[in-house]
Amino acid sequence: MQVIMIYAAYLLLVSFVTFVMYGVDKRRAKRGQWRISEKALLTMGFIGGAAGALLGIHLFRHKTRHWYFWAINIIALILQFGLLVVFV
Repeated sequence: MQVIMIYAAYLLLVSFVTFVMYGVDKRRAKRGQWRISEKALLTMGFIGGAAGALLGIHLFRHKTRHWYFWAINIIALILQFGLLVVFV
């Protein structure tokens, strides 16, 4: 049970950070400023922030034209949820 709580807390924290990163990158894109790399955004989604990444893509309308952002984050979300189910 403790492992589930730790993993769930990890997913929430990483998803929140990833969501914020998408928002910051979108704002920087609009202002023509230095951007967060696609590699960093995709990595954050894959290591636990897929829910935050997908929410950020949708709410900020950011990276919507890049199919691989959707694909990688959906696959990562399935894997992350699958691990949560395995822990139960």
